[in-house]
Amino acid sequence: MEAFPIPSDTYKLGFIGAGKMAESIARGVVGSGLLPPSRICTSHSNPIRVDAFESFGVTVLPRNDDVVEDSDVVIFSVKPQVVKKVVSQLKPLLSKKKLLVSVAAGTKLKDLEEWAGQSRFIRVMPNTPSAVGEAASVMSLGGSATEEDADIIAKLFGSVGKIWRGDEKLFDAVTGLSGSGPAYIFLAIEALADGGVAAGLPRELALGLASQTVLGAASMATKTGKHPGQLKDDVTSPGGTTIAGIHELEKGGFRGTLMNAVIAAAKRSRELSQS
Repeated sequence: MEAFPIPSDTYKLGFIGAGKMAESIARGVVGSGLLPPSRICTSHSNPIRVDAFESFGVTVLPRNDDVVEDSDVVIFSVKPQVVKKVVSQLKPLLSKKKLLVSVAAGTKLKDLEEWAGQSRFIRVMPNTPSAVGEAASVMSLGGSATEEDADIIAKLFGSVGKIWRGDEKLFDAVTGLSGSGPAYIFLAIEALADGGVAAGLPRELALGLASQTVLGAASMATKTGKHPGQLKDDVTSPGGTTIAGIHELEKGGFRGTLMNAVIAAAKRSRELSQS
């Protein structure tokens, strides 16, 4: 196979689709200093979306065709129901010299490769905390994507959080955990805040404490290297307040409910990708 290496220090990045996810990635890339905005482009007709990208220096071109022609790396950041149409329309321009990336949920590499007419594709599953630079993303390589291609995409998505490599067959489970997971945590934060209000705290203080507590606990889990069970034990004194609270969570099936949520979301992802 003839290789067409992407010049890592000069390549141009294009987004097909100029929604919130594309904006988050572009802002992260620019904010981290990985790419200057002059090397990034997209296309959109909505003046609000045009202003959003132009506000941090990204070029907004008239058509998707222009974006593909001007880019070495093309990220398809469109809704799953339109990705086939969009990729198929651009097929004549999607040469093997271009590295293609999809963040469309539930859309398999084999389908993307068929619609594009080439297999230099990488599929990435990010999540919404990319908007604040704290994404949990997983990527899987298509048939002719190289390790050098993978390095480029790892750096791009690493600018908005953390990224792991995984086999595509794991992506439904990834969707159930990290894709849908932020919503579970928002629900937990809301419930913790409600508990604080029920215990007598003002709403604003309760919400602030709940949000910061979740953030702090997650930081401890990622930075200390300790198992979450050990961290829980470290703060659980015999006969104390924390074990009393944990006892109530266990009686309510807290862990099992979270596990079931991940499994249910993964199952639904599987159903949607097959429909």
